[in-house]
Amino acid sequence: MSLQKLKQRAFDNPEVKTEYEKLDAEFSLIDQLVSMRTKAGLTQEQVAERMHTQKSNISRMECGNSNPSWETLLKYAHACGFELSLQLRKLHQ
Repeated sequence: MSLQKLKQRAFDNPEVKTEYEKLDAEFSLIDQLVSMRTKAGLTQEQVAERMHTQKSNISRMECGNSNPSWETLLKYAHACGFELSLQLRKLHQ
């Protein structure tokens, strides 16, 4: 069974789908971090050097296994040559 089929089968359960959607913002952030680094043509080690930290910290951040501060996210973006901004959207009620 392919990952896509497995995912679709899991989403047939409304509780699973709801919990997955709650994590959407976190998954999006992780995707954007990796995308920034990739577009900059940098390795995790190079980003770590620019941030004066260890590669393992970058890896944890990109895997979603950490809770980075706003300051850390800014440093990451700058290390990759990007600006970081926050966008607010009103929830649909």
